Amino acid sequence: MEMEDVLTHKILYVGSLASGATSTYRYHALKRLQQEVIPFEWEQCKYKFGIMNSLVGRFPVGPLVSRVNADLVAAVEKESPDIVWFDKPIRFTPATIRRVKELGAFTICYNQDSPFGPRNDGCWYQFNKVYREFDLNCLFRNSDVLRYKEWGLNYIKTQFSYDPQQDVPPPGNWSDADRTREVSFIGSPHDERSRFLRDLIETHKLPVVISGPSWEKVFSKTEMASYTRGGMLRDAEYREAIWKSKINLAFITHSNEDDVAHKAFEIAACRSFLLAERSADHQAAFEEGKEAEFFSSVEECAEKIRYYLGHPAEREEIAMRGWVRANRSGYDNDTQLSRILKQAEQLQAEAGKLAEPGSMFNRLSHDGPG
Repeated sequence: MEMEDVLTHKILYVGSLASGATSTYRYHALKRLQQEVIPFEWEQCKYKFGIMNSLVGRFPVGPLVSRVNADLVAAVEKESPDIVWFDKPIRFTPATIRRVKELGAFTICYNQDSPFGPRNDGCWYQFNKVYREFDLNCLFRNSDVLRYKEWGLNYIKTQFSYDPQQDVPPPGNWSDADRTREVSFIGSPHDERSRFLRDLIETHKLPVVISGPSWEKVFSKTEMASYTRGGMLRDAEYREAIWKSKINLAFITHSNEDDVAHKAFEIAACRSFLLAERSADHQAAFEEGKEAEFFSSVEECAEKIRYYLGHPAEREEIAMRGWVRANRSGYDNDTQLSRILKQAEQLQAEAGKLAEPGSMFNRLSHDGPG
């Protein structure tokens, strides 16, 4: 997929710029696309006391979020951006979004998480009030496409994407001699992953290493000591753990209504061997047996682990083809964000002006590759 040729916009980027956050990668991707990007980091409005921030997370209402809303409006008034890009807007009120639009900015909502699925993250109170206000909604799930079509809201179908500066191949001389992890899962214990991975380790006697946050909630102290290596991995640590793994597992978060695993694209971009949960969208993204491998059960997963641990040359070939596919098909942040900006430009051109409340933008849609 070729990257879209987009105009230069003045963008107020509203999101976390924390180290290792995918929102930080997107901020830098917009800058690589030659956009004039002004950061508005809503986390700068955090309280000094942790208990207050916990309250805001669960109850983002009234005085708990009044400061961040007022500061955003003030930033829009000062900077006069063409676009205000909201990355997971869970603190902002309908009145704030409407005021931003009244000030002439086109609003984009980019939210990788799922507020409408069965997983209750407890942070969606304000989002559920504002999602109808945005001029362009970036959707990642097939289930959300159906919802937004039914609601008559404007959207573009995009996808989970990798960062072309963060998710890169290992040095050219990298080999199994450098891979100290036989089989890895790097991530969180959503859904039934703890049972699945325990089964691989205990029943099938496979050398699986787990890294990531919150595993102490599902594993005993003995299991933690035996199964896990390190906690949350970010940036270079995350990338290098993928490099050091002969086989990288990826699971779909069904409780989030996901159709693919975000890390599937990151693993492929790192030119590493991907063994992911089988789905129609995974199979559309990578050719099975050529560019990645997939499983539908713990038994099939175990069988493929044993096979590919014993066939390193095939692993290398599949990893190489997966890397080529990820690059050729535009699964990176820069390509996907350029598509979003191009769609915003088309909507603006069709309307002849920037978005206003109740404008025609809310009735237009654009599907793209998932």
